[in-house]
Amino acid sequence: MSNRARILIVEDDHDTADMLTAYFEAQNYEVAAAAWGQDALRIAEQDARPDLILLDIRLPDMDGYEICKQLRSHRRTADVPIIFLTERRERSDRLSGLELGAVDYITKPFDIRELRLRVRNALQRSKFQTLLNPVTGLPNEDLAAEKVEALLSRQNWALLMVNVAGLDAFADRYGFVARDDVLRALALVLSNSTAEGQTDPDASFVGQLNETDFVIVVEAVRSHDLRDRIAARILQSANFFYPAKERNAGDGERPTLKFALGMITDQNGPYSNGQALRAAAVNSMRVL
Repeated sequence: MSNRARILIVEDDHDTADMLTAYFEAQNYEVAAAAWGQDALRIAEQDARPDLILLDIRLPDMDGYEICKQLRSHRRTADVPIIFLTERRERSDRLSGLELGAVDYITKPFDIRELRLRVRNALQRSKFQTLLNPVTGLPNEDLAAEKVEALLSRQNWALLMVNVAGLDAFADRYGFVARDDVLRALALVLSNSTAEGQTDPDASFVGQLNETDFVIVVEAVRSHDLRDRIAARILQSANFFYPAKERNAGDGERPTLKFALGMITDQNGPYSNGQALRAAAVNSMRVL
């Protein structure tokens, strides 16, 4: 699979579309083009997901605002950066585009070098945002795995792992918004517990390996107190993850959320690689 960023150009003027396609291909981007709004939606939804979309507002079948609105309403394309290219220069037109979530608005005629820089900047911002979990805002798998791997060359560290199980049944009953609220609340518990009493913010790390597994890296000297504090706060908070009318319901009357917590230190090693280290952390977990 290519590591090149993919750009979708939605432009009904063939000369402009061909020029943009040739230019960005020469800049080492993968480029797809569409002259009709429906074709653009199909490409974005069914083909390889674009990393950025250059979108004209005036198209033969629908305007760019409607295309942007539809792209933003689908999970697969909701976060794809969109740059409007248009002849419309009115402030109201620019505001309409930005209100729909476009990251930039460029009027024609444009300087191709300026457009290249704006595309590059938008892709860099988007890449940074994808390093954070969209629900919790914590560093995601790539950053978390990198942080865990770095422990192999360090000493006096502790790795805590927290897992939440039962989210699918929870979402089936209460909805995906309630499930996301659980993840945000858990992330807040972990972040606040880790930050408490800490003088150096760079001495610890809280991240997510996936939707249900969280990792915390701290100095070994803090690890046991932190583990006990996290366990206590999760148990204190767990009942409040449910709607108020079901907080007094017992197990069996409502979907059960189960939390597990584990911890290893450099003294439990040595570990051959990051995967072995993560496996040891998983094996250390116990249900709270």
